[in-house]
Amino acid sequence: MGEKDVRRTLLAQAERTLAHNQAGTTDLTESVTRIPASNYFDPERWQREVDLIFKRVPLLLATSAEIKEPNSYKAIEVCGMPVLVVRDSDGVVRAFVNMCSHRGAMLVDEGVGSTRRFTCPYHAWSYNQQGDLVGIFKQSDFGEIDFSCMSLTSLPVTERAGLIWVILSPSSTLDLDAFFAGYDELLGFCNFAEMNHFGSRRLVGPNWKVSFDGYVDFYHLPILHKNTFGANFPADALFHRVGPHQRVTGPRGSWSKLEGVPKDEWPDSVLTGGVWSVFPHASIAGFDLGEHKIYQVARIFPGSNADESISYLDFISTAPLTDEFIETANQQIAFLEHVVRDEDYATGLKIQRTVKTGAKKEFVFGRNEGGAQYVHGWLDAILETPDSELSDLFRRGISAGRLVTD
Repeated sequence: MGEKDVRRTLLAQAERTLAHNQAGTTDLTESVTRIPASNYFDPERWQREVDLIFKRVPLLLATSAEIKEPNSYKAIEVCGMPVLVVRDSDGVVRAFVNMCSHRGAMLVDEGVGSTRRFTCPYHAWSYNQQGDLVGIFKQSDFGEIDFSCMSLTSLPVTERAGLIWVILSPSSTLDLDAFFAGYDELLGFCNFAEMNHFGSRRLVGPNWKVSFDGYVDFYHLPILHKNTFGANFPADALFHRVGPHQRVTGPRGSWSKLEGVPKDEWPDSVLTGGVWSVFPHASIAGFDLGEHKIYQVARIFPGSNADESISYLDFISTAPLTDEFIETANQQIAFLEHVVRDEDYATGLKIQRTVKTGAKKEFVFGRNEGGAQYVHGWLDAILETPDSELSDLFRRGISAGRLVTD
């Protein structure tokens, strides 16, 4: 899509949001949907999700703002896979398994940093930013070795819209354009690529689906978050679906500012509002801080077992890195961390305990909970799809009707 086509799509989504606003209606699916409660704790199901979803589809592992400068890197462990994301001296982003080719030591600890060369802390083998082996400690003593066969293991990576995705399978042939379905171009209108990084948080939560369900659910906002921000937030939600992804907007709030204003004057700041849900595990939401917005980029990953997830929250903004804004940003970050940890995940951890009692065999998603219906439909579809047909599945798309419905 060109820039005009992207704006035309955003305008159509805004018009749909305004239409619901004016009619006093919300998004409703055709029926109530049920899924097995065991999907949230069954270890076999969980392992299949790790192997067939998280190790086969692109995962949002970093924001461009985290490794903005040449020679910077980010190390993160995902589903047992240590990943090293590198921006080389030419600004090109690459991804590798964070593992020395000699005896398997991790090259760098989890976190961000800057270097032109990665040197193993175990035996001092060294690699350049392209992953090539370039040096061996006491090479004459070690013996003959073909350097070209000892590079780091590369992982498929793409940088789009100021965000960085990695596939954990080195041999993946997935069609990335089919997976994004143009959603990356819509995300590009948010200008994430121009933003600075203001902070990160790591949280432990319940089963990754319990956590992720909440990010596509406005139904709980005025209830669970009544003492923080939810009292003035509507429970209604509209879902704008693009491939496996979906953008969630509310039919009230800032959208009312567009009423009576010619469409060609609708500002990008409003057109890009709402919550951007990135399948299978990420959510991006903006919050006003004076003349700037700060975005929370949340990524949820399976933890060490079916009862646990790990979430990374990163905060980016177009605001300059001034002491004044950093202080303001830190206050907002602390607030958002409190909401996620002490409201969303505290509730989710209790759900994780109750769901395992067996008292209820199914979870019920209402007609107004179409976001979660869509996510679970895609999860089921991918689990049934072999590698050879995965790109075609994304090209073809699915219907939420794959789920069991009333």
